[in-house]
Amino acid sequence: MNMDDMVLISVDDHLIEPPNMFDRHTPAKFKGRMPHIVQGPQGEDMWMIGAMPVPNIALNAVAGRRPEEYGFEPTGFAQLRKGTYDVHARIGDMNVNGQLAGLNFPSFVGVGGQTLEKVQDRELGLAIVRAWNDWHIDEWCGAYPGRFIPVGIVSNWDPIAAAEEVRRIAKKGCYAISFPPNPSLSKLPSLHNPIWDPLWKACSDTGVVVCLHIADASNAVPSIESPVDVMIANMPVSLYATATDLTFSPILRKFPDIRFALSEGGVGWIPHFLERIDYVHERHTWTNQDFGGMKPSELFKKHVYTCFIDDKVGIKVRHDAGLSKMTWECDYPHSDSTWPKAPETLWPSIKDIPAAEIDMITHLNAMKAFQFDPFKHIKKEDCTVGALRAQAGDVDLSFTDTKGKGVPPAEHSGPVTFGDVTGQLSKMIDVGAKT
Repeated sequence: MNMDDMVLISVDDHLIEPPNMFDRHTPAKFKGRMPHIVQGPQGEDMWMIGAMPVPNIALNAVAGRRPEEYGFEPTGFAQLRKGTYDVHARIGDMNVNGQLAGLNFPSFVGVGGQTLEKVQDRELGLAIVRAWNDWHIDEWCGAYPGRFIPVGIVSNWDPIAAAEEVRRIAKKGCYAISFPPNPSLSKLPSLHNPIWDPLWKACSDTGVVVCLHIADASNAVPSIESPVDVMIANMPVSLYATATDLTFSPILRKFPDIRFALSEGGVGWIPHFLERIDYVHERHTWTNQDFGGMKPSELFKKHVYTCFIDDKVGIKVRHDAGLSKMTWECDYPHSDSTWPKAPETLWPSIKDIPAAEIDMITHLNAMKAFQFDPFKHIKKEDCTVGALRAQAGDVDLSFTDTKGKGVPPAEHSGPVTFGDVTGQLSKMIDVGAKT
């Protein structure tokens, strides 16, 4: 196998919802009340959910920006690469990257739907959930069969309604939902609370994978004075705590067919984690954990998928980490993404392992996890890196004009801290609220 022979399916990409996404999906009862775009005084576009502003954060959509202009400042659609919010342009960006397919997480509703937890009118919140899912499944993913793995959101505040939504979208061919990795951070019941059982049962019954995507930045940074580099470095391994919480919760033992994915979590740390949870279980029998004769590591490997962007250590320890559950991600259009050179970034790490294992990591494991078969729609020979790039045509890779915006601002000196970026974002949200 050579680099151009790879078939790349990313289990973690993102989209920026377009302004017209609710046009075809608003129930008559909620006409005029669904989220809509407003423009701030500096040209930034923000979603408004009632009186709550939700800005487009630049660091969530920096594809096409100069690296020195990456930042957290809210932006307008005019400053974003079109492929972030236009599905037709996204296909061009995927082709030029040699990427066959991707699972696209939400943005303004929260990567796990957390933004909608703040909607006071619960009936409206549920209508937004359903409308988002219908738009994503029918319009975004439906526009190009075989190119997108659909993922839904649920009503995190109502497990019964969430279970019903899982069953509804599964009938539409959507076999993934995005859920907060630590719901207690939103003052919701923890993963250990049986209140979630209807949701877990629905996922187990339908084969819907629960994606626990890194979400809460404050959980990855020690202090407000920490350089923002600390947060960025720690975000993936913040899922270490989630993985432990999940494994020692009753969920994996109570629902033997349920599956989770640690989205954007990396792989290199997994063997240490598995060794540690087994050590704890063996040494600390006083905690009354009963795994029915299994090791915690065995339970984790049975139920949980992992993923990585570029993880040379993870490839080296792939068998210890669990090769059958390893998947690849591009993370377009975020700042960690390897677009448009994902094949060139990945290939040096995997070129010396067996071709069958490359196929497992790059696409077969993802296809199995999400019940996704692109080859029903596209000939396999047209799905490789080389074949897709040959279709890319004249995709423009020139830098986006961002008017020099980004972090740090011109007057800033020294390392950018977590406080700098949260302060900047808070200021813009205040402006949006007044707008």
